[in-house]
Amino acid sequence: MRSGTGIDAGAGPWPAGRRVLVIVPAWNEADGLAPVLKELRTTVPWADILVVDDGSTDLTAETAKAAGARVARLPYNLGVGGAMRTGYRYALDHGYDAAVQVDADGQHDPGFVPALLAALDGADLVVGARFAGVGDYRVRGPRRWTMRLLSLVLSKLAGTRLTDSTSGFRACNGDMIAFFARWYPAEYLGDTVESMVGALRRGYHVCQVPVAMRPRATGAPSQSAARALLYLARTALVLLLALTRRVPAPARSELPRMPQTTGGAG
Repeated sequence: MRSGTGIDAGAGPWPAGRRVLVIVPAWNEADGLAPVLKELRTTVPWADILVVDDGSTDLTAETAKAAGARVARLPYNLGVGGAMRTGYRYALDHGYDAAVQVDADGQHDPGFVPALLAALDGADLVVGARFAGVGDYRVRGPRRWTMRLLSLVLSKLAGTRLTDSTSGFRACNGDMIAFFARWYPAEYLGDTVESMVGALRRGYHVCQVPVAMRPRATGAPSQSAARALLYLARTALVLLLALTRRVPAPARSELPRMPQTTGGAG
């Protein structure tokens, strides 16, 4: 299930003849979305951009259209998992060879997108890892315990070191797109962990690439101890479910067609 395509991370389009879709899940991100899309256009101009408006009540969709991105609008908020499944279905329906998830809050640096794509030469799913020696991203307390637990379990499943299973900065190849289009978990806070476990259980090859994360351009993460403990408990539950829940094989013929999108030419 590995891509056999060689990729030059420092070059232009990935590689000639291959199509890349950048999927940006967005919920009420109108204030910070435009700079993210502008940076993507500058850094990876050869990639198409799809903003999945996850039931926003602000001008997220209009902002994305004005920036020239394609837009898929969900009628109500499904969470990141639901938005990403929509993006993967779009990628499958339109024949993309790779898909990259980039968050709308500005934390993900588009400059690392070529490195993620380059690693698809030997993997199906590549995770941008915050704890792999690049940058100064740190977590403490229950979140740190959670990361260590996940790293221990998933590294054993993968047969390689995985330090950041909750990172939403990812790239995947066509095989993985087909799998995620049919099966991508929609649970809030659990989609990144369960999707990785599901991929590993189906025999896909997962690896990581060191990346540096930036401060959020909009919004602010909760720092309360209670929420951190809740995060630990929920993540442990998600991990348990992911290890025991049935994971179906991808069947492209069973997938519904995506509705038409609106916006720019991508």
